[in-house]
Amino acid sequence: MNNYTSKLLEQAVGELSRLPGIGRRTALRLALHLLREEKSNVEGLGNALIKMRNEINYCRVCYNLSDTEICSICSDPKRDDSIICVIEDIRDVLAIEKTSQYRGLYHVLGGIISPMEGIGPKDLTIDQLVERIREHDPTEIVFALAATIEGDTTNFYIYKKLRELDVRVTTIARGVAVGDELEYADEVTLGRSILTRTPYENGMQGR
Repeated sequence: MNNYTSKLLEQAVGELSRLPGIGRRTALRLALHLLREEKSNVEGLGNALIKMRNEINYCRVCYNLSDTEICSICSDPKRDDSIICVIEDIRDVLAIEKTSQYRGLYHVLGGIISPMEGIGPKDLTIDQLVERIREHDPTEIVFALAATIEGDTTNFYIYKKLRELDVRVTTIARGVAVGDELEYADEVTLGRSILTRTPYENGMQGR
């Protein structure tokens, strides 16, 4: 049992320890660090977090996180709107953008199908993706989900939904190792995987 001499410190540690990967010992270290910081710095952090939580939006086109109704990628006239890359969340957008090898648009699913975690197709933006394809008629859909069982299941589910539509479906090359998340792939490997994407049907052995 922790015997804090300050209830305020104990409360701060309790809140920080609710963050992913942060135990109480790390939370205490962070709280003590903040106490040593200038008050203006701590207030800036707090205000930024509150503003982020209250004012951030989901792009109404691709469902990426955005400060505006339509994100800067979707509103960029220099992007190739004939290609849509399907990814899990904003971390994958950041990882792919860092490679500078992709100039198309994105569609953020908001997760992947995972029965163990109670996440089904209706919890994701799959129906919105299908409707977007019907409305805007892109020429290619690129699957760039994690090379995991859940990622492959999600790819296959979406592929079946797209069979009736006249659109080419590809997947990034397996330069990204099986089981890897995109955000942890190095830029060169991920960039090459995007450039050397292959038809999704080629990897459907046994389906």
